[in-house]
Amino acid sequence: MADERPRSAEDVIKAAQESDVRFIRLWFTDVLGQLKSFSINSSELEDAFEGGMGFDGSSITGFNPIEESDMIAMPDPSSFAVLPWRPEEKSTARMFCDVQVPGGEPYEGDPRWILRRALQRASELGFDDYNIGPELEYFYFKDARPEGGTPEILDEGGYFDLTTLDAGSDVRRETVLALEQLGIHVEYTHHEVGPSQHEVDMRYKGALAMSDDCMTYRIVVKEYAMKYGMHATFMPKPLFGENGSGMHVHQSLSKDGRNAFYDPDDQYFLSQTAKAFIAGQLRHAREISPLFAQWVNSYKRLVPGFEAPVYLAWSRRNRSALIRVPLYHPGKEQATRAELRCPDPASNPYLCFAGMLHAGLEGIEKGYELPEPMEQNLYHLTPEERTQRGIEQLPETLGEAIELASESELVLRTLGEHTFKRFIEIKREEWEEYRVQVTPWELERFLPIL
Repeated sequence: MADERPRSAEDVIKAAQESDVRFIRLWFTDVLGQLKSFSINSSELEDAFEGGMGFDGSSITGFNPIEESDMIAMPDPSSFAVLPWRPEEKSTARMFCDVQVPGGEPYEGDPRWILRRALQRASELGFDDYNIGPELEYFYFKDARPEGGTPEILDEGGYFDLTTLDAGSDVRRETVLALEQLGIHVEYTHHEVGPSQHEVDMRYKGALAMSDDCMTYRIVVKEYAMKYGMHATFMPKPLFGENGSGMHVHQSLSKDGRNAFYDPDDQYFLSQTAKAFIAGQLRHAREISPLFAQWVNSYKRLVPGFEAPVYLAWSRRNRSALIRVPLYHPGKEQATRAELRCPDPASNPYLCFAGMLHAGLEGIEKGYELPEPMEQNLYHLTPEERTQRGIEQLPETLGEAIELASESELVLRTLGEHTFKRFIEIKREEWEEYRVQVTPWELERFLPIL
């Protein structure tokens, strides 16, 4: 389990020898959250810990251009784990890396560094950590590139079904066992609402370790799906007319070892810290939306009627609100938390969690007031009623979202100037490329009549 993993370079070298590890994969992500890797021989471990391992960053999306492309991958010993899907003999392990520039300074375009900076801001405000528990949903399909373009589902199962309809039970079981071998504690696993849709929930932990776990989770799910001849996808909305895949994120701040979100004397059991944090996320949700809903397809999920929240409000029971505060249970003070329901599992977790944290901290620093909770179903209100109550909604397209982000001081602060410019540029290109496509829907609808 996680607390038994090596914590120092010496621990890793010893563990590698004991587990007969021959190869070490050094993992990091590009700006879009795609996992990147190169492999070293275990005999190179000492050198890797001493000075890092050099690589060319010019082909990594969002990294530096070719004239300043020298990068160094500095392995994080606490992330060492043996990969359970590789052969046991002469096995393969992995470590996440912090990306540096020659000379040892952090590389400003490294998503891990961007999250570290957000956590540093929380630390300066007196908080120990930003604890998060994300719930990543995904689909199993028969093929990655289906004929006719429509993904073929494996089952017609629904929420919590445990029947022969749930064709993913065996692969999901192996996936959970593999995650646990990698030090990731799994709390729940079940069939989700959509056909062939699944969810595995990891136990909450600090944001940096959890971001690493999200990256690990995604590749483990895909590896074991492939082993069973399936294709797993974290695409936010792969099926028209069905629920999309979300990544609800449960979150709290800790201070002096206690949950800073809990107040026994408040009617909602929420501290002023929690209220200001939630208010910050509500106020800045529109501008940070490209960080938690990163792709053109993300906005096909964020529509009313499919359990995905689009309205900027909070609630205790109402799942149509953007933020839900689960009801307090006596003796469970540590469980007091706010659940942000708009992120999707295809986002870059480092950037997503950094943006969420900065938005919440902005609320704390500036003393934002939390509005009253909205306990009725927001989908049932008319646009006029929502306007009357001052309830805004998330952007409807990536194009709208990226223009809001491009004018946001908070997003600039979150990403830093280098990544901000590259991210906006890459996302504008994606939107422009999508915007000019002629889709099958248009041909079917308009070709016969126009």
